[in-house]
Amino acid sequence: MRALLQRVSSASVTVDGEVVGAIDEPGLVVLLGVTHDDGPDQVAWLARKTWDVRILREEKSAGDIGAPLLVISQFTLYGEARKGRRPTWSAAAPGPVSEPLYEAFCVELERLGARVERGVFGADMAVALVNDGPVTLLLET
Repeated sequence: MRALLQRVSSASVTVDGEVVGAIDEPGLVVLLGVTHDDGPDQVAWLARKTWDVRILREEKSAGDIGAPLLVISQFTLYGEARKGRRPTWSAAAPGPVSEPLYEAFCVELERLGARVERGVFGADMAVALVNDGPVTLLLET
């Protein structure tokens, strides 16, 4: 399981012209990728790490200040382009495997106390964000 965290001052995700998730204060955009052997242990670890990692201003975590998170499924985090010109996505888990784990990740963050906004799993989403400094971090289980 991989999560790309971006520190933002605001962000939104739109599907078919409709905003489906947004945060309008400092927080994190979380792009979440799932691979074939991920399960509940990876969900719990990654949710806790995402909530506790100190990448917000003044070395605070989302958990320290109750910052919101916008979580978006992103199978392309498991893209591979070492050979040829066309990436392969074979390391990404298929939807029936990854969607329940995406949902479990969001629920686990909420259990930890997070306000979680979501994208729409499998949809063609437009993501808009305003970075809060050039802070991007990749977490991997």
